[in-house]
Amino acid sequence: MTCSAEPLFQPLQLLRLTLRSRIVMSPMTRQFSPGGVPGQNVADYYRRRAEAGVGLIVAEGTGIDHPSAIGSDAPGENNIPVLHGEAALAGWKKVVDGVHAAGGIIFPQLWHMGVLRVPGTGPSPDAPSSRPSGLCGVRIGAHSLRPEVVERLLPPTEPMTDSEIADVIAGYARSAANARAVGFDGIALHGAHGYLIDTFFWEETNKRTDRWGGDRVGRARFGAEVVKAVRAAVGPDMPIMLRYSQWKQQDYSARLARTPGELEMLLGPLVDAGVDVFDASTRIFWKPAFEGSDMTLAGWTKKVSGKPSVAVGGVGLSKDLQTGFAGGTVSVNNLDQAITRIERGEFDLLAVGRSLLVDPEWALKAREGKPFKPFSVEPFSQLY
Repeated sequence: MTCSAEPLFQPLQLLRLTLRSRIVMSPMTRQFSPGGVPGQNVADYYRRRAEAGVGLIVAEGTGIDHPSAIGSDAPGENNIPVLHGEAALAGWKKVVDGVHAAGGIIFPQLWHMGVLRVPGTGPSPDAPSSRPSGLCGVRIGAHSLRPEVVERLLPPTEPMTDSEIADVIAGYARSAANARAVGFDGIALHGAHGYLIDTFFWEETNKRTDRWGGDRVGRARFGAEVVKAVRAAVGPDMPIMLRYSQWKQQDYSARLARTPGELEMLLGPLVDAGVDVFDASTRIFWKPAFEGSDMTLAGWTKKVSGKPSVAVGGVGLSKDLQTGFAGGTVSVNNLDQAITRIERGEFDLLAVGRSLLVDPEWALKAREGKPFKPFSVEPFSQLY
């Protein structure tokens, strides 16, 4: 790296919060919370990253207070944390207190899996999964899921009714209020990667012709109503971050917007609803978002929304998440592009995922110019 890393360690104001650095710990599903309750090991895991200078920790996807929010048949599926119930909230308070003691700031990522929840699993296995149009949106020949998963997801279910939609929105609000009660500093909403909010955004899964569908503005309405409900639950002073993505787990080639104008149509209602910062999830953070410009998705997000944005995807690594598990991923210092773009105001924050998972001191090493720990998949199966 030839650029000084200091621009990554300039403070940033988000409403009442002052982030001490521009480095964000990206939310990563860990499944180390038996019965949905985070323990001391989870608290220690996040505290270590705060101690090493991460400006904002976005905790792993956390199930909202709704029966069909989460569920998977993968090992450890009952270990996804939730944000409701006395035991879970007590566990999260220890997490928050530990991060605060280390000088850090932490948001939970409120999560409803929607179509990607495996029916018959999770805390409420009998609950039907939630889908805007009863569709899973998998394109045969273009999907990225394993064939056996596709076969399980293909059968359609009933579209959500207005009352079912209202129930889910209320679940987001309850969990947001719980987050504030245990001391979280802000709220992050998972609206990306083919999960529930994203399936309302995406035309392949949202075929509704009522107020919850139609054009991009209609498809944005569910997400906007979630944001409004969360804002009412937490008050005016807690920042709300929303993660969105073009790509989906069901289809890596998917696009919510093909032009900056289409992106503005999608994000505008979310801004009006109360989003304070957008987390523009991409597979490679520096790749151009649209033809005719080298600007990233995070850059266009900031430009059309007028809100601070987060860039994410492959920071510190030679391969993106999807291809990285095939082998050959190594730790690299690819921060020059991020630093240059932050300095010119293209985006404001840089989210780091796998690199921080492997090395809790990654942010400190970036600031001091020290070598990063070699990449390995072994830490994925443990917390440290």
